Amino acid sequence: MFIDEVNLKLVAGKGGDGCTSFLREKYVPLGGPDGGNGGHGGNIIFKADKGLRTLIDLRYKKIIKADSGTMGRGRNQTGESAKDLVIVVPVGTTIKDTDTNLIICDLTQDKQECVVAHGGRGGKGNAAFMTNKNKAPYTSELGEPGEERNISCELHLLADVGLVGFPSVGKSSLISVISAAKPKIADYHFTTLTPNLGVVKAGDYSFVVADLPGLIEGSSEGVGLGDKFLRHASRCKVVCHVLDMAQVDMRDVVEDYKIIRNEIKKYDENLYKKKEIVVANKMDLEESKENLKRFKSAYPDIDVIEISAATHAGTKELIFKLKELLESLPEEEVFEKNEFEDYVLYEFKHEKPYKITHPGEHTWEVSGKELEKLLKMTRFNSDESALRFARKLKNLGVDDELKSLGAKEGDTVRILDQEFEYEERLY
Repeated sequence: MFIDEVNLKLVAGKGGDGCTSFLREKYVPLGGPDGGNGGHGGNIIFKADKGLRTLIDLRYKKIIKADSGTMGRGRNQTGESAKDLVIVVPVGTTIKDTDTNLIICDLTQDKQECVVAHGGRGGKGNAAFMTNKNKAPYTSELGEPGEERNISCELHLLADVGLVGFPSVGKSSLISVISAAKPKIADYHFTTLTPNLGVVKAGDYSFVVADLPGLIEGSSEGVGLGDKFLRHASRCKVVCHVLDMAQVDMRDVVEDYKIIRNEIKKYDENLYKKKEIVVANKMDLEESKENLKRFKSAYPDIDVIEISAATHAGTKELIFKLKELLESLPEEEVFEKNEFEDYVLYEFKHEKPYKITHPGEHTWEVSGKELEKLLKMTRFNSDESALRFARKLKNLGVDDELKSLGAKEGDTVRILDQEFEYEERLY
């Protein structure tokens, strides 16, 4: 089954908790704190593999989680870091963050890797908190939560030549003749429901051809098989536009060419500007010659290669014409720089890392990514850790802002699912 788009939730591994421990050995008085740090949580890595052709392995996986790091131990022993989770996908897979609509990475080469979700760092053990003023700290950190991301994986087939055109113009027949591909061929529309790839050899040179499902008017807007497969053509270096010169389905070949070119332009201006070869198929039929004259009269500046996929006439000339054109084209980037210019994140240097809301008369809610991470890494069963958390809130300016907004002694301050009592005091 050909699957070219999946949505996933990624949860990277949590860091291991830090350890609170003190050295206790005979003849070693005042051994001091020796709690080790936790291990690093596992990253989630996507890796391209040229041996895959579909995303079917990810189809039924809604959530992917990496392992957590292990807890630190006494004698300053650091916990073991979790192994990274490697997800193998086909070459040509684009990974996008669905919350921000930003492209995270584009895996266009075999063995190329990208860390899509980073694991959390291990929490610090109490040995890391020892200072000249505090020789025996009882505080340690919980592990940092792993990064969570909602992503979409889209497969854009990597082919040198893309065969486009209306249904039943002979694209599948053509790729079966010029390569070893064996697509389904039948005398009804939309026989081809998934792209077919074939390797074509022209002497010592070889290239990949993609037979894309038939396009119709409105494809750029999702009509028929729609833009689902138009994106695969965007990877191709050369567009091979196949026309049914015999007009077997009683369509006008001049109008067909105009419609398909218009759909490609509406879908992607860069695809519209790619090198194009127009192929006049079914030239073994008598009526094709008159239609070809009419087409050349309507488009006098377009070079047309005449073939017959049924009799193989002209297919060898087409192969070497494609070879010549591909060799003349420079290597190009899949995404141009200006495509990323729409996605610029501006961060203000003095922007507050938190937000305070007032949902009830005596209730305040404080939210913010960094502040919430600090909460999750704090051990509230330790007074020393709780005081450290309170000092950090004060240093961030949370206390001062709550006071300026009108918070009173005894009000409830909520952060995630934790509730605290507001007190006007110095920490």
